[in-house]
Amino acid sequence: MALEDYRTDMEMCCRCSICKFVPLEKLTEKRHSYVCPSIARYNFHTYSGGGRTSMGLALLDEELEYDEKLLEVVYNCQMCGACDMSCKYAMDIEVLEPINEIRIKCVEGGHTVPALDGIISSLRNQATMVPGAKAKRGDWAAGLDVKDITKQQAGVIYHAGCRVCYDQDLRQVATNTIELLKKAGIDVGIAGENEICCGGRAYQMGYKEDFLNQAKKYMEIIRKSGAKTLVTGCADCYHAFKVPYDKFGLKGDLEVMHATEYLARLIEEGKLKPTKKVDIKVTYHDPCHLGRLGEPYIHWEGNPVPGHIRIFDPPKEFRRGTYGVYEPPRDVLKSIPGLKLVEMDRVKEYAWCCGAGGGVRESNPDFAKWTARERISEAESTGADAIVTACSGCEQNFKETIDECGSSLKVYDVVELLARAI
Repeated sequence: MALEDYRTDMEMCCRCSICKFVPLEKLTEKRHSYVCPSIARYNFHTYSGGGRTSMGLALLDEELEYDEKLLEVVYNCQMCGACDMSCKYAMDIEVLEPINEIRIKCVEGGHTVPALDGIISSLRNQATMVPGAKAKRGDWAAGLDVKDITKQQAGVIYHAGCRVCYDQDLRQVATNTIELLKKAGIDVGIAGENEICCGGRAYQMGYKEDFLNQAKKYMEIIRKSGAKTLVTGCADCYHAFKVPYDKFGLKGDLEVMHATEYLARLIEEGKLKPTKKVDIKVTYHDPCHLGRLGEPYIHWEGNPVPGHIRIFDPPKEFRRGTYGVYEPPRDVLKSIPGLKLVEMDRVKEYAWCCGAGGGVRESNPDFAKWTARERISEAESTGADAIVTACSGCEQNFKETIDECGSSLKVYDVVELLARAI
C-alpha cells in the first residue's frame, strides 16, 4: 500500500487529541497521562499522530514542501505506535501505517537525514545496522557448543539480532537463552557468522526496499535450515519477523516466538524449573515492538461501504494492540522465587516508549534519552530496585541514560533473571 491508500483514514482525523494521551479509562496518574513522546517533548500538534496524518494529506495534495522542518517532524518519531493504539480505543482509523508511508515516500523522493542514511549504508554493505561493527557477528556464541544451522538441521533457530552480536554488554542475554534452551532439551541452532540483519528497523525508518531485500535473504537462510520455529530475544526483530514479514507474504508457516514466550512455555511444561531465590523488586517495561506492535498481522481484502458511517465488506478487524506479548514475560518473572513485580502506571498497549525506536536514537540522541528519562522516573516512582525489559534496544538506551542521569536503578533483561534462578 502507499500513502494515497490511507487518504480516508487521514481525512477521518477530527483533531480530538486522543492520540496524545492514555485513554481516560486507563489513566491512573495525571503526571503519566501522555502516551506519545513526540508531542510530550515538542508540544505542538504537528508532532502528534493526528498532526502527522494532516501533514500526510498536505503532502498528497502538494500543499507542503519537503523542507528541513518537515523532515525534522517526520523523523522525530519513535514509531512506537502509541498514538495508533490510543486512537483505536474508540475509532477505526489507521494512524501508524500512514505515518510509516510518509517516511517511505520521503525515502523514495530522496528526502532523508544523514544519520539514517549511514545506518542503511552499513546494512547494504555489511548486512548489519550497527555502523562500524568490528567484531565478528558470531563471536557471542564462542564456547557454547550450539548447532550451526547453515551446516546442520535444527528444529529451532535462535536469532540474536544486530545489537546483541556487536555489543559486549548485551551478549549475556543471548548466551543465557541458548543455555536455557539446551538445558530444556530443545534442538536449537544459530546462524552464527552467517546471521544477517532482519531489516525490520530499515522498514520503520522508511527504507522499504532495503527491508524487503534483507527479508528475502534471511528467509532463504531459514528455509535451508529446516527450522520450523524462530526464537529471538530482540523485540525489534520479533516484530519484523511477526508483522512486516507476514504483511509482505514472506513469513510463510514459520512460527515466530519471542524468547520470553518460549521460555514461559518451557516453564509451564516443567522443562525449566526456577528454584534459586532472586531477592529483588522489579518493574517491567513493555517494549513497543513486543507489546502493542507485536500483535499478529491481520490479512484483509475488501472494500469500504460508501456512506457516512465507516463500515467494510467484509468486516475489517483492526490491530489495537490487545494481542501483543504482555503476559509471558510477566509469567517468567512471577515464576522466579523471591522476585517481587510491581507495575508502572503506563503498561501494555499504553506503555511509554524507551525512546530508542524509529531511528531517533541515531538521529536525535537527546530526544531518545529525554524519553528514556521519563520512563526511568516512572519506574523509580514504583519503588523498584530495577527496570526489567525484553528488548536489547530498550536495555541499551536505559543503561546509557541511567549512567548519565545518576539513577540508582538497575537494568536487566527477563532472561538474565531467569538464568540466575536456574
